[in-house]
Amino acid sequence: MTDDLPDLPASADLRASDADRERVAEQLRDALAEGRLDMEEFEDRLEATYKARTYGELAPVTRDLPGAQAVAPPSVSLVKKPTGDGSWTDRIVGGEGSSRWGVAVMSGFERKGRWTVPRRFDCVAFWGGIELDLREANFADREVTINCVAVMGGVDIVVPPGVEVLVRGVGIMGGFDYGEDGVPGDPDAPRVIVTGFAFWGGVGVTRKLPKSERQRLKEARRQERLERREARRELGASRRDHLHDLHDAHREAMREHREALREERDRRRGGE
Repeated sequence: MTDDLPDLPASADLRASDADRERVAEQLRDALAEGRLDMEEFEDRLEATYKARTYGELAPVTRDLPGAQAVAPPSVSLVKKPTGDGSWTDRIVGGEGSSRWGVAVMSGFERKGRWTVPRRFDCVAFWGGIELDLREANFADREVTINCVAVMGGVDIVVPPGVEVLVRGVGIMGGFDYGEDGVPGDPDAPRVIVTGFAFWGGVGVTRKLPKSERQRLKEARRQERLERREARRELGASRRDHLHDLHDAHREAMREHREALREERDRRRGGE
C-alpha cells in the first residue's frame, strides 16, 4: 500500500491478509478521529477495505492519507529464514501495536487472531460489546495496559495461559472480574494490566487455550482413543486366539484319549 505499488505490479497482485485489512481499518479510524474523513467517506472506505483481496485493491483506500505506507506488500525472499519457537520472548516484538483503541457504541468491536497489543490500548463500550482476544497476539512491550470504559456495555478480554493479569478497575453498579488477578505468569511472559471504569456494565477476563493448542490436545485425545481401541482390539484378538488354542489342545487331547482307549480295547481282544 505505498506509492511504489505501481512500480511493483507483481506485488499488487499478492493476496492481502486479515491483519493487513485491520491495519488499514485502524488507519481509517484514526483519519476519522482527526477529521480527515467524514462519516460517509469512512464507511465507504471501510467497506472497500474489508472487501479487498489484494494489495492492489487496498492501495487506493488510504493513498491520500498520512502514513499510507502502513500496509505495504511484503518483500518475497527465496531464502528460508529461521523462525521463532513461539516462546514469549518471540512474541514481545516492540513497535507501536496494530491498533491503539476500539469503540463500540450500540454495536460490537473485536480484535482477535494475529495482532500486536500496544503498550496502552483504550476501549469504550456504550450499549455495546468489545472482545479483545490476546491468545494469538504479539505484544509491543512486556507490560501492556488495557484501559476499559464500559457504560451499559461489556468488555471481554481473553488471555492465554501463562500471561499475568493485574486488574485495577473500578465499578459502580457494574464490575470488573478479578478472578484472574494476580495469577502467577510464566517466566518472560507479558503482564496485562486491566484498568478503567464500569458503570452499569462489566469488564471480564477469561483464560483460554489458543485454538491451535486446543486442536493439538483434541488430536492427542483422539489419537489416544484410537490407540486404546486398537489395544482392546488386539487384546480381544489375543484372547480369541488363546481360546482357539485351548479348544484345539482340548480336541487333540480327546482324540489321543480315544485312540488310547481303542488301542487298549484291541489289545484285550487280541489277548482273549
